[in-house]
Amino acid sequence: MTTRRRFLHVAAAASAVAWLLPRVSTAEDLPADVQRDLRESKEILVATRRKTGTRSTIAPIWFWYDGGDELFFTTSPKSWKARRLKRGSPLYVWVGSERGPFLVGTAEPVTDAATVARMGEAYARKYWIAWVGFFRPRPERVADGRTVAYRVKLAPGTPPPPPA
Repeated sequence: MTTRRRFLHVAAAASAVAWLLPRVSTAEDLPADVQRDLRESKEILVATRRKTGTRSTIAPIWFWYDGGDELFFTTSPKSWKARRLKRGSPLYVWVGSERGPFLVGTAEPVTDAATVARMGEAYARKYWIAWVGFFRPRPERVADGRTVAYRVKLAPGTPPPPPA
């Protein structure tokens, strides 16, 4: 059993390295301290732009940072966040807290089952309750339309004013 477990760990690490290699060079857009904060943070705070142009309220979410200039997260397709992103809203991101680094993201839906499965594996390593089996991204939920997964391309930015 130990040999099998070791093989699985090595195979998972090798596939993660192979998947990340072409992306590592794109991280130069984000400062090193922001990349470090994204790797170490358990959550990000996000907001979107309303039809009126004002910023929505901030909500904490779990995420997976790929080590480059992208992060991934999931949400309900009926959430305001998903509705606004579908309409083209930018994603406003604060890393760790409202005083943490601020980034602006462009989100696009992810439907690739392999990517969603990697998200689930990353969540299981990062969040204990996802490791147990709860609240982790699952390809079948994305395929059924019960969950929406997003890839967010990040860039430094200036935070918008809070809602009135």
